[in-house]
Amino acid sequence: MQPEPAERIWQVVAMIPDGRVASYGQIAALAGIPRHARLVGRTLRALPDGSKLPWHRVVNASLKISQRPGTGGHSEQKKRLVGEGVEFVGERIPKAYRWEASA
Repeated sequence: MQPEPAERIWQVVAMIPDGRVASYGQIAALAGIPRHARLVGRTLRALPDGSKLPWHRVVNASLKISQRPGTGGHSEQKKRLVGEGVEFVGERIPKAYRWEASA
């Protein structure tokens, strides 16, 4: 029996290495639910406070943080990524930091 979609999403997100990022769509495809990027976003938003899952490594397809600049969530995500060595060019993360994984 295959795990529920949320569990598969968590498993994929847990595999993203330090200093790398993956898109919502990439996570969905690797979790076996292609074209369900929004479900990935909803699943990560529902994580409990203090979760150890590296949610901050998930960004949009443009390699940008999805939350608006100036919000607490955006600041926290950027702080965590920079702490892992991820660089930004403006608000965008260079492709060199994209995690290349296959399904």
